[in-house]
Amino acid sequence: MPLTTAPLTRFARELRDEGIPLGPGIATELLEVLELVDVTNPEDVYWGMRAVTVRQREHVPIFDRVFIRFFGRDADGSLMAFSPVDPREWRIDAADGAGEGDGDAVDVSVTVGASSVERLSGKDFSELTPEEENRIKTMIAEMVWAPGDAISRRRKPARSGDLPDMRRTLRSAVGAESDVMRIASTRRKIRKRPVIVIADVSGSMERYSEMLLYFAHAARNRLGRLEAFVFSTRITRITRELERRSPSEAIERVAESVHDWSGGTKIGEAIKTFNHDWSRRVCQGGPIVIVISDGWDRGEPEVLSAEMARLARSVKRVIWVNPLAGRDGYRPETRGMQAALPHVDDFLAGGSFNDLRTLVGLLESVPAR
Repeated sequence: MPLTTAPLTRFARELRDEGIPLGPGIATELLEVLELVDVTNPEDVYWGMRAVTVRQREHVPIFDRVFIRFFGRDADGSLMAFSPVDPREWRIDAADGAGEGDGDAVDVSVTVGASSVERLSGKDFSELTPEEENRIKTMIAEMVWAPGDAISRRRKPARSGDLPDMRRTLRSAVGAESDVMRIASTRRKIRKRPVIVIADVSGSMERYSEMLLYFAHAARNRLGRLEAFVFSTRITRITRELERRSPSEAIERVAESVHDWSGGTKIGEAIKTFNHDWSRRVCQGGPIVIVISDGWDRGEPEVLSAEMARLARSVKRVIWVNPLAGRDGYRPETRGMQAALPHVDDFLAGGSFNDLRTLVGLLESVPAR
């Protein structure tokens, strides 16, 4: 069956719309790729198309997202790692209709079944095999994202700022150019918004804690400042442990430093300790707090409610990530969740890689002001 450039023109147009700069003859180049590779092998098609369209590293997740959206089914969001689909699910169907641009009138649509990465991305962390866990950890480490910026109170010189800089203005009034006084100005600095992670490592979170801490370690390299704490019956700061380059070594150091790992849960007492001992030291600059917990609490709900209210007043935003929230029929009916939810800005699931994508999307969308 002869291939034409009509569907490839639409594919190229979607790549341009997403921000990848492509030349006018890209559809012809893509057609040449399909004539050179084995179209029954989705891996060959993926790498061939990517080779002629992607020139910068930051464009890789854009290409992955459009590729799966265009050739896949029921897929959205950015794929940070790609694994080929089962060749038995790859098929080429003839379709009527005409494309646009430099294509012929005959249209060929290529449909790729849901890839193994898609299926793995939606799988609950508690159901992963050891091999799948390693793949998810790699996908987390390769995620490309940047958190939303924040506007600092500090200022810097600017050509067209919003406030005059009197020191620079008076300094320029002395010298050869002092006949004409030029008003210097300043504007606020733009910086990365700090993030604070407070993760539950009690027994009920055993199947999720390690994977979510891997995410916290990966996020450390993308944020201006990351503070991390874990709690079970008490809270422990693990910011220094996560500074290790190797994520597995960092998690191992965390496990060694936390003496109540997989113990009971006293969320209210842990948040209270954070508010009293750490809040003034780490809650500067309008941070976002991410609380990771399933909400099972052995403490008093009144304490949790009061301390969550105090925490919410100290930070820019409170995000509660519950690994169980993505399950069918889940309702936040535990005492801990009922006490905490009135003081939470965003309540998200956190039991799969797709849930982490949603969290990343939220962190990227937080406004600067």
